[in-house]
Amino acid sequence: MTGKERAPRNRTLQLMEPERKEFFSRCLIPGKSALTLPEITCRTLCGDFFKSAALLPRGFADLIIADPPYNLTKSFNGKLFSRKSAAAYEKYTRQWLELTAPLLKPGGSIYVCCDWSTSLIVGRVLAEFFTLRNRITWQREKGRGAAANWKNSAEDIFFATAGNEYTFNLNAVKMRRRVIAPYRDNGCPKDWVEDSDGRFRDSCPGNFWDDITVPFWSMPENTDHPTQKPEKLLAKLILASSNEHDMIFDPFLGSGSTSVTAKKLNRRYCGVEMDEYYCACAEKRLALADEEKSIQGFDGKVFYERNTIPGKMP
Repeated sequence: MTGKERAPRNRTLQLMEPERKEFFSRCLIPGKSALTLPEITCRTLCGDFFKSAALLPRGFADLIIADPPYNLTKSFNGKLFSRKSAAAYEKYTRQWLELTAPLLKPGGSIYVCCDWSTSLIVGRVLAEFFTLRNRITWQREKGRGAAANWKNSAEDIFFATAGNEYTFNLNAVKMRRRVIAPYRDNGCPKDWVEDSDGRFRDSCPGNFWDDITVPFWSMPENTDHPTQKPEKLLAKLILASSNEHDMIFDPFLGSGSTSVTAKKLNRRYCGVEMDEYYCACAEKRLALADEEKSIQGFDGKVFYERNTIPGKMP
């Protein structure tokens, strides 16, 4: 995949051939020898996770974010993932989780992305290896309607931990919401404040997220990866379940969103991706993150509702 002719306002990340080679050269290609923590820290590993997992250090990750292929027939830059029977997909899920579980630290957390149909399998298998804590459902405002079914406009993320002691930074993931009915007590705001940002309250996050914007053509974080997750979504997971300088690992890195978001939030990172073009995309995005550290919908302290600008709520 090389650069395509696009509309002037299309900000989708592109890589021309010389650039692709330059950024791919920054990736680490696992061989047959075990890899050390310094070797994989802040690196993109180009390879098949099923073959590379045994080479990774045991218990190195503070947080794992996994976005495996859903049980759909889909092309990833020409590499086809074919829909399987429910039994075969359950076997596939158990195989990669068996490889993933030893990589998480005691006290670490894992999030696994899925859709409504794979959710039934992922939650059950994940519970064999970890302690399930919650299921997040996030609203996808993109997607096609269906003639004889409900439009699929949400996805799930399971939250699990390696034990009963784990990181959860509640105050790091507060949601700033507009106050529609500003109740007062003795003339003073009740559970809300008013300043140059308008009338709002910073509320505790729930497990339904309706503030996420899926990357699209006019957003600089957008890539040609067909199942790219938004940086804002990943920022919530990373801020809640890790601390600065912790190690974030993604076994299905894609075009690098987990690593890029971790870097912007001052975490260490490592990801495995089998497609060379997506690896190069990840490295270019990581290079761009040296200068552009902003995350859409997040001002560094709180998350904002969809389609509102930090600091300019009505």
